[in-house]
Amino acid sequence: MKLASLSRSLLRSAAVAAFALSVTACATRPADSGADAYAVSDPLEGVNRVVFGFNDVVDTVALRPAAEVYVTIVPDPVRDSIHSFIDNLMSPIYIANNLLQGDFEGAGHATGRFLTNTVLGAGGIADVATAAGIPNKPEDFGQTLAVWGVGSGPYLVLPLLGPSNLRDTVGYGVDTVGDPIRIWAYANDHKTLSYVRTGVSAVDARSQVLQSVDDLRRNSLDFYATVRSLYQQRRQADIANKPAGAPEFPDFTAPPAK
Repeated sequence: MKLASLSRSLLRSAAVAAFALSVTACATRPADSGADAYAVSDPLEGVNRVVFGFNDVVDTVALRPAAEVYVTIVPDPVRDSIHSFIDNLMSPIYIANNLLQGDFEGAGHATGRFLTNTVLGAGGIADVATAAGIPNKPEDFGQTLAVWGVGSGPYLVLPLLGPSNLRDTVGYGVDTVGDPIRIWAYANDHKTLSYVRTGVSAVDARSQVLQSVDDLRRNSLDFYATVRSLYQQRRQADIANKPAGAPEFPDFTAPPAK
């Protein structure tokens, strides 16, 4: 079974054309300021809470323990290299979405990072691009749809994949179908490599927020509502290319992101 990772970020499959029409019909009006700035349309809250509870159980019994073991037995420099390598594999998606948004500077940075880390960083194992001052600006198709003026639609919690909305579910479906690594793996009968990448990505993402998620769960009166609000804030910040001021959570509990 495939697991996912905010940001970018793994993982929301969809029937793209039908969903795109629905997103436009269900678009939420962006607020200008104040408390309504992060208002979330959640007409399916009852179902979403059930799925959220299921995801939380899976996180508690499987993903969090795996992340703890990973942090315990894998040295920091090795984990950094794995994280860099995974992010480098996503570069074609970042480049494509920057271009689709008309952000040619962002596309140039993404291309520069990909070439630098692939050639000089041994395929991305070393993040030479960051050391060289090339900014990292992950972009996904959900953000692209937002830039094109498509509304977010209702909030959704997807099994295993976590918090989303109708627009981001469509975006995940497009990114998944267009992922060149996935296309290569399936075309060359290397599906196992694709599954391994997804699993490692999920554990890597979860390992980076162990304490943050524990603190959030412990201090939240309503964990579901808190995660929903943080997801909305994170996605709005991603779309605006601004710092979110909120922690980045893996898909099991809140992305990506991206």
